[in-house]
Amino acid sequence: MAAEFPVTLTTSRTEAPVRTEPRSATRTRPSAEAPSRTAAPVAAVRGLTRAFGERRVLDGIDLEIGRGEFVALLGRSGSGKSTLLRVLAGLDPGAEGGVEVGGTVAVAFQEPRLVPWRRVLANVALGLRAPDPRAAALAALEEVGLGGLRDAWPLTLSGGEAQRVSLARALVREPGLLLLDEPFSALDALTRITIHRLVLDLWARHRPGILLVTHDVDEAMLLADRVLVLDGGAIAHESGVELPRPRHRDHPDLIALRSTLLDRLGVTPEGTA
Repeated sequence: MAAEFPVTLTTSRTEAPVRTEPRSATRTRPSAEAPSRTAAPVAAVRGLTRAFGERRVLDGIDLEIGRGEFVALLGRSGSGKSTLLRVLAGLDPGAEGGVEVGGTVAVAFQEPRLVPWRRVLANVALGLRAPDPRAAALAALEEVGLGGLRDAWPLTLSGGEAQRVSLARALVREPGLLLLDEPFSALDALTRITIHRLVLDLWARHRPGILLVTHDVDEAMLLADRVLVLDGGAIAHESGVELPRPRHRDHPDLIALRSTLLDRLGVTPEGTA
């Protein structure tokens, strides 16, 4: 049965991470807002491979995520995006290669996965190791604007409210690495914009390293310091996004980047042959 609350763990491996460029990667200058990548990363993988039978979903991936860095991962369905996220979360022991994650990891999934028989506050505090879990959980709910719904049942929440609770539950653990597995895909367009702004605000306050798995090219460009494309089991493309936030999708740099990313994903933009 799937876990009903974010996984928290501390991973320490004897194999030290080695900084290498992803194979076949195309680089641009990193974002001016991004933290220095010369500092010790919050997560690093080297030569990461994951096979299911004869099929290699991940094939020798090298990746580092800096402390406070926001990274978005794009790829077609079945390209291995969620598999990579599960490996970093410690949920897939079948992978081979070097993996090192420093500090606590929290995960927010596509569906909020709230426990229906626990009220909102109890969901956020569930499994929390803190001197006063209830106070910490309430502070997290206040931070996402849901302090007034602390006693609500999960089934009474809207999709956006449930996803806010999921974010509060993840961030209350003060993770060094926050993994977001398509958490906005089920939201309507207006709610998604609101949640995007909230995530950026929370990220600016807490500064975890973030890996966002998404199918949405615009979402990746608007949120991330760095956008990766996963294809053929490897990082096929990497671009830094230099523009300050908030960003506007009609900016010439983002229009050009969108075209590049769509091309890497094998998608022909509308209005072209």
